[in-house]
Amino acid sequence: MLNLLNGRFGNIGSWIYNQLMMIPGIVIGLAFHEFAHGFVSHKLGDPTPKMQGRLTLNPASHIDPVGFLCLFFAGFGWGVPVQIDPRYYKHRRRDEFMVSIAGVVMNLLIALFFALILRLIVHSSSDFFVSQIGEIIVQILQYGVFINLVLMIFNLLPVPPLDGFGIVTQIFDLQKYSWYDVVYRNGMFILLALIFFDVIKVVLNPCVNFFWSLISSTIIY
Repeated sequence: MLNLLNGRFGNIGSWIYNQLMMIPGIVIGLAFHEFAHGFVSHKLGDPTPKMQGRLTLNPASHIDPVGFLCLFFAGFGWGVPVQIDPRYYKHRRRDEFMVSIAGVVMNLLIALFFALILRLIVHSSSDFFVSQIGEIIVQILQYGVFINLVLMIFNLLPVPPLDGFGIVTQIFDLQKYSWYDVVYRNGMFILLALIFFDVIKVVLNPCVNFFWSLISSTIIY
């Protein structure tokens, strides 16, 4: 499922078509992911997301061009990070955990939502869904499930600046350790190194395939 680059040197037309089918899933996944962070932080008393205009589902407010292109061409990506101010939280570790996990939970919910729509289509007797337009809709929904699973798993990786690092930081109170600041400051370099040496895909591929198979067998079909 993660071989998104396959075909770009072969049947380029088919490859471009498949990439275009991914765009709705990418736009929705990134926008809702970042909105979830801002919404939860706002509900926990932080006015920062609202002041910065992040309490919106408008994709233009959340999509990072580089992150979008990476997701489009490489199979993983990110949106514009939502800035928060934990000083407003009443229970800092708990609330930071909730904000960190909000994005990946949102991606899971979106994947399940697309899967439920697919289930209705698969079990529908309507001839529309076997037409050319119907097949396009099915492909868009399939990619919607897939892309949101990619976003969920990728962001769960415990590497700064990904959500997974924020989650494990609050669970294990990592900020008390001397190495925390060094890892946090150099997180992007660590992440790029893991991407460059294909470590990310070694983790990402089996996890995404597992959840795709699980959702396909239990919900869609």
